Amino acid sequence: MDSTNSITNHKQEKGKFKPNDHNVLQKHVFFFDRNQDGLVYPWETFQGFRAIGCGVLLSAASAVFINMGLSRKTRPGKGPSLLFPIEIQNINLGKHGSDSGVYDKDGRFVHEKFEAIFRNHARTHPDALTSSELMGMLKANREPKDYAGWVASWTEWKTLYSLCKDSNGLLKKETVKAVYDGSLFERMEKEKEKQKASDKKKASV
Repeated sequence: MDSTNSITNHKQEKGKFKPNDHNVLQKHVFFFDRNQDGLVYPWETFQGFRAIGCGVLLSAASAVFINMGLSRKTRPGKGPSLLFPIEIQNINLGKHGSDSGVYDKDGRFVHEKFEAIFRNHARTHPDALTSSELMGMLKANREPKDYAGWVASWTEWKTLYSLCKDSNGLLKKETVKAVYDGSLFERMEKEKEKQKASDKKKASV
C-alpha cells in the first residue's frame, strides 16, 4: 500500500469512520474521535485525555499542543481552520521526526522496530523500561536539530510513563504495545469508569 492509498482508502460504515485495518496509527488516534466521524477536534482530544484519567490542565494542554500541531499536516490542500480538526485518514502525514520508527510512513506497525526498543534500551528488565532507560531511548532517537521532534517524543513518552508505570516504576512492554494500537486507551477508560462506579456505590452506602 502506498501513502496515497493510505490517505484515500478508508472504510465507512453507517456514516461512521473506521480505521484502515493495516494502519495501526489510525487505530491509535481513533480513540480520541469521540463521535467517530473521522475528525478529532480539540474538545474531543480533551475529552479523550480526561477519559483515561488525565487532569484538566494536562488534558487542555494536550488538546492545544496536539491539534495545533497536527491539524494542518493532516489536511493537505485545505486552508487553515480555527477549529483545528485532525483528519484521521491522513494521520500518517503528521508523523514527527526523532521517533521510534515503530510506525512506518503509511502508519503501519513495524514489529522489528518495536522489539528494538526493548532489545536496545531495556537493561534492567528485558520486558520493561525504567525512567532512565526511557530517557536514554529518547536521546538515542534524536535527529540533529529536530527540536520539534525532540519535544513531541519527550512529551508523548513521559506522559505515557507517568500514567502507566507500575508500582516499581516500570513501563512494561505489553503496555507500550497496547498504546501503539490504541487498545490501552480503551482499557484505561473502562477502568476509570469502573472506579467511578465503585466510588459512587461506596458513597451511597
